[in-house]
Amino acid sequence: MNDCLSPNTLNESILVARPEGAAAQLMLLFHGVGATPQDMVPLGQRLAETYPQACIVSVCAPAPGDSGHGYQWFSVRDITEENRPQRIAEAMPAFLRVVRHWQEATGTGAAQTALIGFSQGAIMALESTHEAPRAAARVVSLAGRFVRLPEPVSDAVTLYLFHGKNDPVIDYGYTVTAAEYLVAREGDVTADVLPFVGHEIAEEMVDLLIERLQAHVPRRLWQEAMRAGAALAPSSGG
Repeated sequence: MNDCLSPNTLNESILVARPEGAAAQLMLLFHGVGATPQDMVPLGQRLAETYPQACIVSVCAPAPGDSGHGYQWFSVRDITEENRPQRIAEAMPAFLRVVRHWQEATGTGAAQTALIGFSQGAIMALESTHEAPRAAARVVSLAGRFVRLPEPVSDAVTLYLFHGKNDPVIDYGYTVTAAEYLVAREGDVTADVLPFVGHEIAEEMVDLLIERLQAHVPRRLWQEAMRAGAALAPSSGG
């Protein structure tokens, strides 16, 4: 599979943490447009403190940034709402190859995988939930957005949405709209809008992300527990 990956993606990605034994979880971090994997390392280090059995990789996007700095999954030059979906569709195969490469390298599957993206990286992670088979059980969006809201909505993936209310690049309204849409369709989602935070991964956002990852029980697990409890409940009949 390695020869299918961009040299940038292979050589510039950063292995932030890897346990001595088998990895219990795989956390892949995806940076924003014009950024580098190094920008996501502080987040990866915080996650490693909480999840010492996780393999954590800050992935490098495959293409040089339009600005001449960093890397990107798709070009934002002359981008519009009309042409954005096509650019994402063209970038998605490479994105999924990266996910599967690290799953194979760590012996993990979708159930153990979390995709954590910022800005353009979050867009790619969210849009990957349209693909089958699913790439991950958990997807985290930091200052990102859905380009296409999912239809139908599945509870097989837990979505964690975070946004700064003062974000001048991607309006936080996208996160609010997505959360309302998903909740109305019984999707498995948490959503947090942080006041006074811009287009950034603020420390308070990281704290809240870790809290949500630790405390949120996926909807499908709740439903399984409720069904099991109902099956074990004694009959009220005589």
